[in-house]
Amino acid sequence: MNLDAVRNDFPFFQETSNGKPIIYLDSACQSLRPRSVVEAMNEYYLRYPACSGRSYHKLASQVTQKCDEARSQMARFLGAAKKEEIIFTRNTTEGINLVANSLDLKSGDAVLIGGKEHNSNLIPWQMLVKKKGIQLKILPPREDGEFDLANYEKLLDESVKLVSLGYSSNLDGVTIPAEQVIRLAHRNGSMVLLDAAQAAPHRKINVRALDVDFLVLSGHKMLGPSGSGVLYGKASRLDALSPFLVGGDTVANSTYESCEFLPVPERFEAGLQDYAGIIGLGEASRYLQAVGFDFIQKQELLLNQAVNEGIKNIDGLKLIGPADPSRRGGITTFYIEGIDSHRVAIMLDQMANVCVRSGQHCVHSWFNAHNIKGSVRSSVYFYNTLSEVEIFVDNLKKIRKVL
Repeated sequence: MNLDAVRNDFPFFQETSNGKPIIYLDSACQSLRPRSVVEAMNEYYLRYPACSGRSYHKLASQVTQKCDEARSQMARFLGAAKKEEIIFTRNTTEGINLVANSLDLKSGDAVLIGGKEHNSNLIPWQMLVKKKGIQLKILPPREDGEFDLANYEKLLDESVKLVSLGYSSNLDGVTIPAEQVIRLAHRNGSMVLLDAAQAAPHRKINVRALDVDFLVLSGHKMLGPSGSGVLYGKASRLDALSPFLVGGDTVANSTYESCEFLPVPERFEAGLQDYAGIIGLGEASRYLQAVGFDFIQKQELLLNQAVNEGIKNIDGLKLIGPADPSRRGGITTFYIEGIDSHRVAIMLDQMANVCVRSGQHCVHSWFNAHNIKGSVRSSVYFYNTLSEVEIFVDNLKKIRKVL
């Protein structure tokens, strides 16, 4: 795969500010989009801007067909057994909330999560502690940020009905040993939900090979539209869930007293959907498959190694997560003692058009537990270059000298 050809697919790289190119190192928050994704969405709005599944004219039929193709494409992308195991959502957060509110969890049942989960995989379970009296068990990571498999086995007991973990961390990029995690959970009789928002853009996922019960992802992190996402569930698991959001397009018939719900997946896709987003997400997954995850991971490692080498001697810089860049995906998160992380990010933007994220990255619980106010996160993707990394590192060094 040719990097120049890849970058030509992204109109963004023609953008400048004050005559300088904009260097986007914030893909863990939201990725850029290739032209083909934008065109697929525009095609919906310009050529067949109608409802799916509600009308019988040719425009509605086109929308229905395109959305069905996107569902089939996402099933192939994730290795699902059939397209009906794919439920379209607005994002990972909605997918986790759907599972949390649809599972028949009772008082005393336990949900086990990790110690550095995104708020999307923490707050829904906290709400169920208050509403239903479930238990919430927290598995802290090891000191180096890696998954603590030995402690995980100890925490698994008969009370744990669901294990819900981030596949790859948006804090430090660490990927958990998902196969072992799932195998041990199933041996214990527990279901597993994987938050793959940070994993799906960077690694090939096969839900059947993993044997995972549920998996959620967001389109905006994998070249797709914002406000698009997927909940995958084994057919048997989805059939056992109670509908969460109900109303239009979830029922086949209704009376004043009762209703007949549609089968999966329609019963979980309430109301008029973001058809352009669904179509765009399907195209994004096709594009990723065409690029190939071997190329993506090779390029990310090359760039992360360059970041590692560039920042290693910066005075007072503290890395969050493993020192080995191969264990952090495309992410490098750090803070500089005595310097506000937001100030660093603003200066990078103003001095060199370098876009990074600063703050606590929706992992407030981990930062509070470690008494760290915030951090700077650089997140490269396969479309970034070594020269962009060099500009980032050079300007970071300049900032350190000034502050």
